[in-house]
Amino acid sequence: MAVFTGAGVAIVTPFKENGEVNYEKFAELIEFQIANGTDAIIVCGTTGESSTLTHEEHLDVIKYCAEKVAGRVPVVAGTGSNCTETAVYLSTEAEKFGVDALLLVTPYYNKATQNGLYRHYKTVADSVKIPCILYNVPSRTGCNIAPETAVRLCTEVENIVGIKEASGNISQIVKLMSLAKGRVDLYSGNDDQIVPLLALGAKGVISVLSNVAPRQTHDICEKFFAGDVAGSAAEQFRAIPLCNALFCEVNPIPVKKALNLMGKEVGSLRMPLTEMEEENAAKLEKAMKEYGIL
Repeated sequence: MAVFTGAGVAIVTPFKENGEVNYEKFAELIEFQIANGTDAIIVCGTTGESSTLTHEEHLDVIKYCAEKVAGRVPVVAGTGSNCTETAVYLSTEAEKFGVDALLLVTPYYNKATQNGLYRHYKTVADSVKIPCILYNVPSRTGCNIAPETAVRLCTEVENIVGIKEASGNISQIVKLMSLAKGRVDLYSGNDDQIVPLLALGAKGVISVLSNVAPRQTHDICEKFFAGDVAGSAAEQFRAIPLCNALFCEVNPIPVKKALNLMGKEVGSLRMPLTEMEEENAAKLEKAMKEYGIL
């Protein structure tokens, strides 16, 4: 059984003016998501700025999220690292907080071989009992999980159950699913490819768009699963200009700007990420108004 089906939000981490995590606003974001039909909450992923959280902050945010959600929807914790030992530490600690699954990004910068990726992921997964989802985003990590490696991991390691595919490479994903024979739970990692990946058998999406449009992103999946492929595609098409605006600068710069435009007061970003350029911010605001969320 899949960890979740539908739209899981890759939730942002709000900060105060002094740079500390703003748990009051984080609670509000969690409630906003659940009230608007989000199917899962993915905490401390790329969108949650996990790379600039200390280990203590990282674990505190995961713990807070698990406690606040309190079982209402699945919580998936991002606990990947380019250091296997660190990934094991974050993963074993997160498991203690009662999260439902882990999201494990490929080791960035190191550029491991496929055998290295296999050994890394097996080591991390063997340290916990909860399900693990691989996270393939080579544009950010410089490392790609080959379809054969993903299928091998999901076949040979009992609690590695799926993959968030954000390579954007449809041909690679088709190959993955043709080899998988039902053994890999696929999640789209790109909001502009939800319907194409659902058509290949994906269970849903781990979404940036859901931060600002949770109900609409949920509906893209729900319509597809209900057999209304045309309706699902129409929702996907309608969201494309907003998706483009949300990625006109590196994630999560635009989505944090979008949430602040909506009055969510999620604060700024941690360096080296900086505030959105004015020209791009204007494009984002225009797309949000046209989409109907401003």
